[in-house]
Amino acid sequence: MQQRITQYDGLYGEAQSDAARPGEYLFSERIETRSRLFDWVIQPHTHARLYQVFFVQSGQVTFREATRQRELVSPCILLIPPTALHGLVYSPDVTGRILTLSDTLLENLFPATSVLAPMLHSVQCLTVFSAPYPPNTVSELIGRIDEELFDNQPEKQVMLQAYLQQLFLVFYRLWQQNETGQVATNSQAVRYFRQFQQRVRQAGANRSIAQLADELAITPVHLNRICQIVAGKSASQLVQEQVLNEARKYLTYTSYSVSEIAYLLHFEYPNYFARFFRKHTGQSPTEFRERTLSATS
Repeated sequence: MQQRITQYDGLYGEAQSDAARPGEYLFSERIETRSRLFDWVIQPHTHARLYQVFFVQSGQVTFREATRQRELVSPCILLIPPTALHGLVYSPDVTGRILTLSDTLLENLFPATSVLAPMLHSVQCLTVFSAPYPPNTVSELIGRIDEELFDNQPEKQVMLQAYLQQLFLVFYRLWQQNETGQVATNSQAVRYFRQFQQRVRQAGANRSIAQLADELAITPVHLNRICQIVAGKSASQLVQEQVLNEARKYLTYTSYSVSEIAYLLHFEYPNYFARFFRKHTGQSPTEFRERTLSATS
């Protein structure tokens, strides 16, 4: 077990890249190009400020998240937001593409189209393709982005922005087909929601909902309303999910002690963390780690 989870400022396996620089960043590559170098196994890792799109056109992939593992067959789409733990094991016959975007670029793509926020704020796995968006349509769109990115035509940035907006709107429509109801939201609510997410990632369990709302200069009732609109869950549910996902990630993929994990998640005392974990999972952190390791050994 590794001591800590690997976080890349740039692309997987690279110590540094253009993606580590501030501002807008976009890169496209074939899945098989990089995965072949690592014998088709991409170890669980995170990217601090990069959003990634995996379009698996053929072959199979085992997708490992912080709390579960999924066996996927092609075609499928994985949408991975910044800081989300992900690992992949591909079959050697895999084909497809990976798009990597900086969070700044993604935010600038949709300055007024806040309806996409519920899809973009968490890991998404799209496996159902319905008309008018079959897999070959998605493949063609990603192919156009790749061609434009590595060409030098006039107004290249404008064309890339148009292609990317079209692609993510297609993703949204595919995602929406598997969701119940219509999410109505607005740009101000989304801004508050993103700020709330950032504070939760930074503070962990060290802030009450009232404190988080106060930091955003809104009431707890308003914060809960925003979370329900954007994510369909209360603010406290989202905080609990974030802390539990981080805890499971550390317990599964690192050798940090329970006390060290409690500190990383901003619990005042390790027993507070153990009590919180047992309350929401039905087992102690140590029991969870032992069962997880025995299941994977």
